Amino acid sequence: MRFKGSMALLAFATAGCVPALTPPQSAISATAPAQATANPDNWPGAASPSAITDQKTENAITARLLTMTLEQKVGQLIQADISAIKPEDLARYPLGSILAGGNSGPYGDERASAAKWAQMVNAFRDASRKSGAGVPILFGVDAVHGHSNLPQATIFPHNIGLGAAHDADLIQRIGKATAAEISGSGIEWTFAPTLAVPQDLRWGRTYEGYSSDPALIAEYARAMTIGLQGQLVAGAPLEATHVAATAKHFLADGGTMDGRDQGDAQISEVELVAKHASGYPASISAGALTVMASFSSWNGVKHHGNASLLTDVLKKRMGFAGLVVGDWNGHGQVAGCSATDCAAAINAGLDLFMAPDSWKGLFASTLAAARDGRIPQARLDDAVRRILRVKYKLGLMDDAPTMRGQTSLVGKQEHLDLAREAVSKSLVLLKNNGGVLPIRNGAKVLVAGSGADNMAMQAGGWTISWQGTDTTAADFPNGQTIGRAISEAVKASGGAATISADGISEAKPDVAVVVMGEKPYAEFEGDVPNLAFRPQPAEEEMIARFKAQGIPVVVVFLSGRPMFTGKIINQADAFVAAWLPGTQGRGVADVLVAGRNGKPARDFTGRLSFAWPADARSPVSAPLFPLGYGLNYAQSAPLAAVNEDPRVDLSTLTIATHYMLRGKVPAPWNLQMDGAISSRAVDISAQEDARQFTWNADGAFVVNGPAVDLSKQVMEGWALLIDWRIDQRATGPVLLSFNGAALDLQKTMRGLPIGSATQTRIPLRCFAEAGAKFDAVGSPIRMQAAKGLVATIRNVHIEMTNESAPCPGKGR
Repeated sequence: MRFKGSMALLAFATAGCVPALTPPQSAISATAPAQATANPDNWPGAASPSAITDQKTENAITARLLTMTLEQKVGQLIQADISAIKPEDLARYPLGSILAGGNSGPYGDERASAAKWAQMVNAFRDASRKSGAGVPILFGVDAVHGHSNLPQATIFPHNIGLGAAHDADLIQRIGKATAAEISGSGIEWTFAPTLAVPQDLRWGRTYEGYSSDPALIAEYARAMTIGLQGQLVAGAPLEATHVAATAKHFLADGGTMDGRDQGDAQISEVELVAKHASGYPASISAGALTVMASFSSWNGVKHHGNASLLTDVLKKRMGFAGLVVGDWNGHGQVAGCSATDCAAAINAGLDLFMAPDSWKGLFASTLAAARDGRIPQARLDDAVRRILRVKYKLGLMDDAPTMRGQTSLVGKQEHLDLAREAVSKSLVLLKNNGGVLPIRNGAKVLVAGSGADNMAMQAGGWTISWQGTDTTAADFPNGQTIGRAISEAVKASGGAATISADGISEAKPDVAVVVMGEKPYAEFEGDVPNLAFRPQPAEEEMIARFKAQGIPVVVVFLSGRPMFTGKIINQADAFVAAWLPGTQGRGVADVLVAGRNGKPARDFTGRLSFAWPADARSPVSAPLFPLGYGLNYAQSAPLAAVNEDPRVDLSTLTIATHYMLRGKVPAPWNLQMDGAISSRAVDISAQEDARQFTWNADGAFVVNGPAVDLSKQVMEGWALLIDWRIDQRATGPVLLSFNGAALDLQKTMRGLPIGSATQTRIPLRCFAEAGAKFDAVGSPIRMQAAKGLVATIRNVHIEMTNESAPCPGKGR
């Protein structure tokens, strides 16, 4: 039996239970404008399987609701991050859930073992059972390509590579293996699968999407959900080696304007449904226990506050019976809300706030809203019911709860073998002129390039840390870098191999394999202005040197998206799109290197799940290689020269005008601080999107870089914009310098709010009047202050403006 439409919503109500699926109309108070209000009749129907719950469970939930205090109910609606809460806090704040964010590890250890993870989870679980209503916490983690927070875990290719495999059975097996390893560290909930359908490759989370094809997303959504959770069984909890899945991010996170992360999908409802909704009915029908709301917006309305989508479409039309969780402080972006106060999100249909560091203030404000009726009791009870329903299905609420934490499941050999298979199936051969691949047995091979022996580049973001930049081969002794795997395979087939990142070798090789591509990144950091891949100059010179010496070149390209690589494709004899394959480099060698019998262990079977661009423009309208393209060893017709013109302006204007972006200083600029200042990544509106500077003594920080000519900008009336938050005022002058000319911001800062984000614009003419020269700006930012100032800076750039702002006082 499956719930069908609105009639099924009364199934448990008629038996004396609180209606299980439909929030009361009085609870839905968030009103979206017409262009962002969904009509449920336009959406595909679906239903959570009846096995997601049963009458006994619903009766138990009803009984528990009758005994819970208002504080205990409100607590269930809030999830905190391990970096901001301790188990003993649960005695006073009966929160319903805990998560470990991308940069959070047990007891501050980002490289903790599975046993240490399980120890921490159990500490929170035990504390929650002893507090309040005795409801155990639900623990969630971002395990997005294997249990990727954990050293020695099995790390699978990122979703973009799995999409290229076009193999739903493989996806289900990967889901099962991933669930076992998550369970092996004592955790029962993963924030996966991502069901985004990326339409603009400039988006930094493109690699989290399987494909731009909604049909493939739907097929994979079902497979991964079943893999993670298993088939739901009526009246029984999930098996101990399975975990709750999260269909995310609802909705159209891959459809925002210009591919901007957390941006706005400015599209019709028809397009919203046709391109971005397909994965959710499939995942819901397969039994997904949770859905995560997207940071993004639809026509200007944030999804965390859009009742027509969260309630009318997701919970009613799609019959979703599980819980809806928010993203990292995403509720704070809803109009009229903050990270610590957002009744509107609950009323719109959010059931569980993800409030990593804002949980304490949010608990207080949500409790006040529940007390005064701004959150109706029926909506509160519905949210708690959904949360408890998931906890029952995970076996957390039973007298003999399901036990997880079998650490031997982490990095199990059969999982590693599966990852190796997945790597091989994900590779897409785009060019193989002259039959340079497979590498013949007995060959002398040079493996070169920045990615040749670089675990971080091949694993990508969301590996150990959020951005994945500090991942090393030592984190995964059960893995192999691509270079080491190819070297191993070449030697096993009777050849000789050398690994040299700079391409220098004593003997001339028969073939050079150049492993190159993007550096690791995750959300925010990965957004790009265009699709042009800009190789390191040394790598360009190296490939040119190989060609001049008559050495065949195979390029293994690592990336989180298809990119414009026209010149490199023309230079290479063979070009392989390897995506972000994870830790099992042998999967690459299995396809590229022939064994002693003259044949590789596997042929190329991967096909593009996104179109490959012919130039650097995005969205891709006229691709070089279409969706579904991919060669194999039997089909390797020579590729003629391809376009090398990016057809976009690759000038240095953006480089010249942006000095701090989401708390980071972008290349080629660099940040220098003296010992008087400490800094750390913090949140303003999203995870680690700003940098907080604390003056512990008189001192300064400076942004330096190559000299750029900004004479035109000062003549056109541009202004310096500082997007920041003052956390503690200065006690003396605050000197802001632009290329050596200083202005005193102390008076300006007196008028800024404390603790709230704000923007300050200073016309460039003010610095010119103070003596700045703009024909060669090499130090656009220098800020000096006395002890005591605490300022959090998100963005600093110059921009064209029509506003006429006054100049601060001249600094001395």
